Amino acid sequence: MTNPTAADLIARSNRLGADPKNTNYAGGNTSAKGTEIDPVTGQPVELLWVKGSGGDLGTLTEQGLALLRLDRMRALVDVYPGLDREDEMVAAFDYCLHGKGGAAPSIDTAMHGLVDAAHVDHLHPDSGIAIATAADGEALTAAIFGDRVAWVPWRRPGFQLGLDIAAIKAQNPRAVGTILGGHGITAWGDTSEEAEANSLWIIDTAAEYIAANGKAEPFGGVRPGFDALPDAERRERAAALAGTIRGIASQDRPMVGHFTDSEVVLDFLASERAPELAALGTSCPDHFLRTKVKPLILDLPATSSIEEQIARLHELHEEYRADYQAYYDAHATPESPAIRGADPLIVLVPGVGMFSYGANKQTARVAGEFYVNAINVMRGAEALSTYSPISDAEKFRIEYWALEEAKLQRMPKPKTHQGRIAFVTGAASGIGKAIATRLAAEGACVVVADLDLEKAQAAAAELGSTDVAIGVAANVADAEAVQAALSEAMLAFGGVDLVVNNAGLSLSKPLLETTEKDWDLQHDVMAKGSFLVSKAAARVLIDQKLGGDIIYISSKNSVFAGPNNIAYSATKADQAHQVRLLAVELGEYGIRVNGINPDGVVRGSGIFASGWGANRAATYGVAEEDLGQFYANRTILKREVVPENVADAVFVLTGPELSRTTGLHIPVDSGVAAAFLR
Repeated sequence: MTNPTAADLIARSNRLGADPKNTNYAGGNTSAKGTEIDPVTGQPVELLWVKGSGGDLGTLTEQGLALLRLDRMRALVDVYPGLDREDEMVAAFDYCLHGKGGAAPSIDTAMHGLVDAAHVDHLHPDSGIAIATAADGEALTAAIFGDRVAWVPWRRPGFQLGLDIAAIKAQNPRAVGTILGGHGITAWGDTSEEAEANSLWIIDTAAEYIAANGKAEPFGGVRPGFDALPDAERRERAAALAGTIRGIASQDRPMVGHFTDSEVVLDFLASERAPELAALGTSCPDHFLRTKVKPLILDLPATSSIEEQIARLHELHEEYRADYQAYYDAHATPESPAIRGADPLIVLVPGVGMFSYGANKQTARVAGEFYVNAINVMRGAEALSTYSPISDAEKFRIEYWALEEAKLQRMPKPKTHQGRIAFVTGAASGIGKAIATRLAAEGACVVVADLDLEKAQAAAAELGSTDVAIGVAANVADAEAVQAALSEAMLAFGGVDLVVNNAGLSLSKPLLETTEKDWDLQHDVMAKGSFLVSKAAARVLIDQKLGGDIIYISSKNSVFAGPNNIAYSATKADQAHQVRLLAVELGEYGIRVNGINPDGVVRGSGIFASGWGANRAATYGVAEEDLGQFYANRTILKREVVPENVADAVFVLTGPELSRTTGLHIPVDSGVAAAFLR
């Protein structure tokens, strides 16, 4: 049963974290002090419940709390070895834990334990950070809040900051919180309700003061040619640039992307002062740990051609990498972790929007959200004063902090397909759905492409949130529709790495009953459709310079002369040879092209359910419900082939184990001797 103090803390945290004006995703932490009966002594014991490392306030549960004994927590003051060794105190928190389970204590635990208040909130609101990053933030804090909020000069989070805030609270009995220079806010209260009210009062008061007293145009006027393109043109330009930009962000390691063209972003990029302010970088540690210290910003107007923009982006990328290396070299010590990569995580394109990147979609999306926060912070600081973030030296101390490195090392090992973006056609049912499901389970972001948009979106929703999968309409026989579907993929995830040509249909007829319309329909969907999808995807794969995979779901019938099957088998043979041709042509770009030849996948198949099964059953003289077993009985292994077997083959072909394989066809047919490849 959850302790009432912890229950109130969780409810307060969820309310605060649900509103982005209060704090960003996984930003900030909250705590509460209370008592429980010690199961060893049977006596009440004072405890501290505090949000653990890496958690998110908006979704916090009891498992996300660290639980510590207050007497042991406070006793750490007597063994604190000083500022030069304060990092050692994080390990000491483990000796203060009460019971088993819960989250690991975060670096901010000292702040919560040492401040003499029953309830403490530490948050990163845009309005509060705007004051915290203003050049005259201390004077503004006094002007806005009087003696109700105290100013704390910048100090890296840790044990000493906890001591500092505890001392400030003791010295300022009327204060309900602090502005932490360059960082955020802390507030407290005797009750959970009072702490929450004080936090919201600080946030709202700062926002109201900025609105009432700030300059109307803190970023200056609009630069000619840099204002936002019209909606359709803007998104078309974004899709055209996405592959190149993802390649830029992924030179050191593959990244998933997210695109944002909100009014906040577009207005900032159009402004006169955007280049100057962007170069100063972000300030709050939660911001730059996810966005890097500064973004890459294109210095060409939106009226430039795509070719001009791409060329300039490559030039700026080289400059960015050199600049980041210089930043690392200037501040690194022999004890610093190795450089983690010199590519940007935020790329800003005036008139178009912001591209943000991370190891997965959620991380990429959150990075973009944090940079929007940074824009809001810059606007607020410049409206009242001058934006003055913490120095690069301090940013480096946070970014390459041994404790931050340890947190990164504790992260789970990535799955085989994490960071890869899969585009699967005909994926709303049958083999395609099984492939999409397997790839998502292995960490890939998946675009479920299908002729039926509603079914595609429903299938994608089964795989998870839009951070995992999206559904798009895709008539593979129409070049414009194919390009539109791929453009959606580019805007959703930043690019494409893995394409599965699975869309298909079949009509079982002998030669004399096969019409020209039958022939054209099957060739349009499978032979032509695979060609169109591969052609459009190849452009993206080449632009990204990351290699990639194209998989054709062909058929045993591509080499086996089955009865009454002229149109279907001929188009499958066409697909099979496309594999060989494209493997040769695209190999120089690191793009592998392989095929899979299933046989008789009856269970869950949209093709078999739409009449093909009844026709094949009639051809072979068996009941339709026995067709799967009929196919199995004629194989060497006597085992039915199901969609998941094909998905397994896609997983293996696109994983790390067969990285030197291209131009291959893998039979997934339980062994059909007549279809052995020669």
